[in-house]
Amino acid sequence: MAERILGKTLATVSLSVALASVTVKSSGCCSILACRNTFSSCGFHLSSNIMSSSNGAKENSHNKARTSPYPGSKVQRSQVPNEKVGWFVEWQDYNPVEYTAVSVLAGPRWADPQIRNPAGRTGLVGRGLLGRWGPNHAADPIITRWKRDGSGNKITHPVSGKNILQFVAIKRKDCGEWAIPGGMVDPGEKISATLKREFGEEALNSLQKSSAEKRELEEQLHKLFSQEHLVIYKGYVDDPRNTDNAWMETEAVNYHDETGEIMDNLTLEAGDDAGRVKWVDISDQLQLYASHSQFIKLVAEKRDAHWSEDSETECRGL
Repeated sequence: MAERILGKTLATVSLSVALASVTVKSSGCCSILACRNTFSSCGFHLSSNIMSSSNGAKENSHNKARTSPYPGSKVQRSQVPNEKVGWFVEWQDYNPVEYTAVSVLAGPRWADPQIRNPAGRTGLVGRGLLGRWGPNHAADPIITRWKRDGSGNKITHPVSGKNILQFVAIKRKDCGEWAIPGGMVDPGEKISATLKREFGEEALNSLQKSSAEKRELEEQLHKLFSQEHLVIYKGYVDDPRNTDNAWMETEAVNYHDETGEIMDNLTLEAGDDAGRVKWVDISDQLQLYASHSQFIKLVAEKRDAHWSEDSETECRGL
């Protein structure tokens, strides 16, 4: 069933893209390639020669595309009357025939691969809240420091005997869960830029700072993000927004402030998608959004920091 719906979905997207590429009048917007997924996002108006108004299709328009059988096959299309051609005409009973040629399914170089979640079925097709078919890329900056006492000495855990590591966590506004202050990679943006931008926006409220404050903030962030770092994870993320056709992939990177001096000069302040922000002790008791607990565990292992009071777990690692 999921494959059938996927076929219908992809057919709709392919036709929509084809229509948009033929005749487009831009209403003070960017190019087609820069637009995001929907006609309305850039105020596109399709020519009446291609798509009719909400009243239906013009006579003699879009006829060859409705003929049967489909070329090179015996497949018969579902019949579409003239007045139901336009996508803006409501037709709840529309049930098009699914068809992809065997030669295309064989996966030649010129054909797009089937868009399926690499981890398996999710029980939901479409894109959900995600903007792109296939992978949607994010970046997660994990900013850490050692927990210290009033004298500046590192604090060790009484059971594991290892130093306690802290990281900057934000409480998401959308679901109320604590998380790493990351976000989506903008088109054409480098991962390194996304990591710094997202941390500034969500953990330091950079979007609301004055020009002078932003310059000072940028200097401190440059010190933090220009030092050596660890790429903790890169790839698919088990995220509640994932569907059969769209999913999250991320690059989680650890920037560690060994002395704590850099972060001492930065005041945490929740902004953008974050409702709260604070330093959190790292341990196996953390309950975090999506796969973030796994990323934090990897950081603790890499930094040889406390993670669990269970000595066997500490010895096994991952």
